[in-house]
Amino acid sequence: MANFHYTAQSSAGSVVSGEVEASSRATALELIAKQKLKPLSIVEVKGGGKKFSFGSGRVKSKELVIFTRQLSTMVSAGVPLLRALTTLSEQAESATLKKALQAISKDVQSGSTLGDAFSKHPRVFSDVYINMVKAGEAGGILDSILKRLALQQEKNESIRKKVKGAMTYPMILMIITFGAFFGLMFFVVPTIGNILHDLGGPDAQLPALTQAMLSISDFMRDFWYIVIGVGVGGTIGIGRYLRTPRGKSQFHHLIIKLPAVGPIVSKVAVARFARTYASLMGAGVSVLESLRVTGDAIGNEAFRDALVTASEGVRNGKPLSGMLAENKLFPAIIPQMLAVGEETGQTGEVLEKVADFYEEEVDTAIGSISSVIEPVMIVIMGSMVGLIAASVMGPIASLSNSVK
Repeated sequence: MANFHYTAQSSAGSVVSGEVEASSRATALELIAKQKLKPLSIVEVKGGGKKFSFGSGRVKSKELVIFTRQLSTMVSAGVPLLRALTTLSEQAESATLKKALQAISKDVQSGSTLGDAFSKHPRVFSDVYINMVKAGEAGGILDSILKRLALQQEKNESIRKKVKGAMTYPMILMIITFGAFFGLMFFVVPTIGNILHDLGGPDAQLPALTQAMLSISDFMRDFWYIVIGVGVGGTIGIGRYLRTPRGKSQFHHLIIKLPAVGPIVSKVAVARFARTYASLMGAGVSVLESLRVTGDAIGNEAFRDALVTASEGVRNGKPLSGMLAENKLFPAIIPQMLAVGEETGQTGEVLEKVADFYEEEVDTAIGSISSVIEPVMIVIMGSMVGLIAASVMGPIASLSNSVK
């Protein structure tokens, strides 16, 4: 990410200047255009990517939830918006959030709307956040929209923590498994190999399994730099590829097809779709804009592609429920409940109930997979140790018979 200093002309004809943070010059121009400004000049600020020198420059979800809840309370209590922003910027513990709120306060004081001020900080406030705030300002219901935003963020943070918690233990077991494998190959197997050669003599014929294990161990010890290089290089290469649009899309399409993980990922995506789309519709955002923002907020390219296709159908006059019914990614309950919402005009309320249901499903699924992963990882570790043990015990038994 880099910072771009711009000079632009507003719709009123006045010349304004400021900074936006974006991944490229083209993205920066798009952000400026979204503020209804006509760019006159744009220059990348050298070292701008390091303007926020704490961590990655992003605000933690928990901090954003607290800020949103506090801002909602202050606005509901009748505190002037500028005073509320100034107070919260002084109380913010995060340096990133503090700087962003100070800049937002200046923009609001200069006459900018809150939504436009938020849009200048895309690394702090998501598209969902910005669009809902803009809709709340336009409809004069900013306090209720902020409450809805805080609730949605709390739900998203809850799901994220549960998924992260479920994946922590398997990752630890996997690291231990790889560590045990390399430890056995580098230290244990060579020692046992020397003992077997000493007992059997230089002409001893070892079983094929033992020979294979000794060969793997010798290769890893002699060419350890190749093993480490391939491992590190492969990890970096795969990570970079997965960050590309094509790699991300392929990975997301693949992961939803995996036997155990796929259903959980799909349920998380469906819950996030229902919650986000319901919030945007409840805020008065248009259907097409809600679909676009929701697709970006889900975090899965497969579901995003499905919503892009659905939005094309909606643009051509087809109902959203009918478009989603044609897509196998969405369970039947989604188009059915959407159809009910479209008929009654209560799409937001209906989808919020669907989101609650799928969030409970995610809880159940995560609990189930957590109980399954532990024995699977134990079996994998046991199989690895058993393989090495078999490669050792075979020649020892053969040598014992020869001694007898």
